[in-house]
Amino acid sequence: MVQEQREQQSIFQIVVFQMDNEYYGADIAVVREVVPLQRVTRVPRTPAYVLGVINLRGRVIPVIDLRRRLRLCTSAATKATRIAIAEVDGDQVGMVVDSVEEVARVPADAVEPPSSLLSRVDREHVLGVAKVGGRLVTLLDLRQILVREERKTPVAQ
Repeated sequence: MVQEQREQQSIFQIVVFQMDNEYYGADIAVVREVVPLQRVTRVPRTPAYVLGVINLRGRVIPVIDLRRRLRLCTSAATKATRIAIAEVDGDQVGMVVDSVEEVARVPADAVEPPSSLLSRVDREHVLGVAKVGGRLVTLLDLRQILVREERKTPVAQ
C-alpha cells in the first residue's frame, strides 16, 4: 500500500498538445477540457495574442493564441486546431493550439529542469522537459503564462 502511494506521487498527468511541430504539455489539473475551434468574437483594445471571447455553454471565456503568447510563428487553423480551456485560480481561458495529442502519465524522474540557456522570462514559463513516448515535451507553467490580468474576460464590466 505504501509503495503504491509513492508510485502515485511520483507520476503526474499532462495534456500533450502540438504547436509549430513541437510538443508541449500542461498539468491536467489546469486543463479542464478541449473543444473544437469555433467562432471567436474579437474584443477591441486587447493584446495581439488575445483573439477575443467565445460563448461556451453560456459562459463568456477569453481566448488567446498560445503561439503568439509564446512568440512562436503563427499559422492558419486546420481541422485539428483546438481550444484548450484552462482554469487558473477560478478564472477560465481558452488557448488555441494546433492539435491535442494525448493525456500522458509522466514519471517525475522523466522530467528535466529548464535549461540555463533560457532567459529568466522564458524559464518562468517552462517547468521542464519531459520524455514522453520517445519524444520531448516542453512542460508549460500556465499559471505564469496566463497572468491574472489576462485571465479576466476582456470585456467591459
